[in-house]
Amino acid sequence: MEFRYLYKTLERHLKKKTYTIINGARQVGKTSLLKQLYSHLLDGGEDVVIINLEDKSILASLNENPNNVFAWSTQVPTKILDGKVKKRIFLLIDEVQYLDDPSNFLKYLYDEYEYNVKIIATGSSAFYIDKKFKDSLAGRKRIFNLHPLSFNEFLVFKKQEKIDKEITYMLQEPSYNTQYSTNIKALVKEFLTYGGYPAVVLEEDQREKSWILKELVNSYLRRELIESGVDKEMKFMNLVKILAEQAGGLVNKNDLSSLIGVDSKTIDKYIYILSKSFHIDLVLPYHGKLRKELIKMPKIYFNDVGLRNAVINRIEPPIDRPDKGILVENFIYNQLRIKHEADQIKFWRTTDGNEIDFLIEESFNKGYALEVKWNCNNYRANKYKKFKATYPNFPLSCIDVDNIEILSY
Repeated sequence: MEFRYLYKTLERHLKKKTYTIINGARQVGKTSLLKQLYSHLLDGGEDVVIINLEDKSILASLNENPNNVFAWSTQVPTKILDGKVKKRIFLLIDEVQYLDDPSNFLKYLYDEYEYNVKIIATGSSAFYIDKKFKDSLAGRKRIFNLHPLSFNEFLVFKKQEKIDKEITYMLQEPSYNTQYSTNIKALVKEFLTYGGYPAVVLEEDQREKSWILKELVNSYLRRELIESGVDKEMKFMNLVKILAEQAGGLVNKNDLSSLIGVDSKTIDKYIYILSKSFHIDLVLPYHGKLRKELIKMPKIYFNDVGLRNAVINRIEPPIDRPDKGILVENFIYNQLRIKHEADQIKFWRTTDGNEIDFLIEESFNKGYALEVKWNCNNYRANKYKKFKATYPNFPLSCIDVDNIEILSY
């Protein structure tokens, strides 16, 4: 059975009284994680029930009264006000955002039962959840975001654990020459083409891989349009395509407004929907010492390179593609977010053309910087003298598709 990097963290959090909320795009594996946690709890002799709110009858019952949830458990818990802590009930709820008032549902059960009930819930669209979560649930929940597969997870899902171990050893012994160099390059090429959605990775037929990716765009992305109330579907999809084509570029709302034919407020709304639905991330500029640095426009990256390829209808190997540099940069961002918090990943750019792709602030005004190339043979260190002199606490290095370090996050 394939386990995600997030699984062990979630397993440890089962002991906490705060509720566990798993967010992420549709089809990234949240339900599979929930089922794995269910099996773990069941094997441990816990009182556990799993509930899918796609079932309209269950949904109607829980909307009527939160206490109805215990109709599916083997016991009704003692209220915490009674001062008795019995064996906890674990309620695993899939698609919690479908409730009419999910925040009230979770808040009520926490305040009434606290130690006696533990909820682990999934939600597919943060945008949809944001609208319905009227209460912050501060102190009652912890949110975990699940992304598409990292490259390490991709190797596990592909039954390539030997390659994964080889990469780990190569990092420990830089002078080591692996016999699997060709295999590693082929796997990287596959990942850059099809990305990390689990169903796509597990499918062996290339035509089926492409079909699944296109279905993610044509069905699930449009489903989120309906849920978010977008009434100009064509313009929205045009924006998605433009953003995909310029991944790694600055988000200039005025330019996008002119290209799409809508006002800047609508552009803001569309980008918000894409971000809250876990399809894109916005990376902010680093606020440093130089006055000419840009401090407003963020850069955009897609949460999965395969989905990005499907949006622009270019599901093909990267080697001969004109956008291969964009693919690698987006891929490296996807790897970096596994290792670092979102607010640690930034970029640096000045109005006179100086730019560094990624600046990782590991602590205050300290970290490291990366310049991304398809091939670092094209890297010219002299071009970055200004950055190096101004920010000595951020040592700069070039990273490309052959750097084994990018596969280790």
